[in-house]
This record gives sequence, C-alpha cells and structure tokens, in this order.
Amino acid sequence: MNAATSTLSARPRHASGLDRWAIGLSGLCVVHCVTSSVLIALMSTAGGLLAAPIIHEVGLVVAILLGVVALGRGFLRHRRVLPVLVGVAGLGTMGWAMTLPHDASGGEALWTIVGVVLLAMGHLLNERAARLAPVTTTP
Repeated sequence: MNAATSTLSARPRHASGLDRWAIGLSGLCVVHCVTSSVLIALMSTAGGLLAAPIIHEVGLVVAILLGVVALGRGFLRHRRVLPVLVGVAGLGTMGWAMTLPHDASGGEALWTIVGVVLLAMGHLLNERAARLAPVTTTP
C-alpha cells in the first residue's frame, strides 16, 4: 500500500456522503420541475398537485439545510471557497425563482432548474475538493 492509497483510504466515507445526497436531491428537483411543467401544460389538475407551493417550500428548506451542512463541513476540511460560492449562488437562484409567478410561462421552473444545477455543481466541487484535500490526523 503506497502513501497515496493510505491517504485516500483514511478518509471517512461520510465526508462525501452528504454531497452525494445533495446531488441526488438536486437531480430529483430537476425531474420534479420538468415533470411539473409538462404536467401543467398537459393536465392542469395533476400538474396543480405537483406544483403545490408547499412542495417547493419544503424542497428549498431541505436544500438549504443540506447545503449548509455539506458545503460548510467541506469548507472546514478543504478551505476552498469556490464550492461554497457556487452552492450559495444556486440556493439564491432557487429562492429567487420562488418569487416568480408559478404559471405556464415556465420562468419559475427554468430559474429553479438553473439554481438546482448550480447547487449540484457546488456539491460536486465540494466533494472533489474534499477528496483531494490532505488528510490531517490529530494525536
């Protein structure tokens, strides 16, 4: 076992687990937004159920909580600010999108998807930075 292998194997698995959960949640959000937009265009009744404001509000709260914990822990570990900035830009875009009209124009869904993609990119950058960060051990 060489030094690089032992350094990688010494990393706790949970360090990137939150980022993976957050990336998965981002993917689910994109699927939700696209599905909602299609359903609104095709069937206003079913689309109205999926497009309920509470789903977006709860989703944003979960995204913020996961983002703060995962990006914050990552920053404390690797001290790189870019993942945090990209993630915060995504969360801000998602929050701003919730202020837009929730109608057939698609503006709210489009900006939510942009925010979700930015947030997922932030988590991806965070995971990569944590993976490449030197492992520090305390005696």
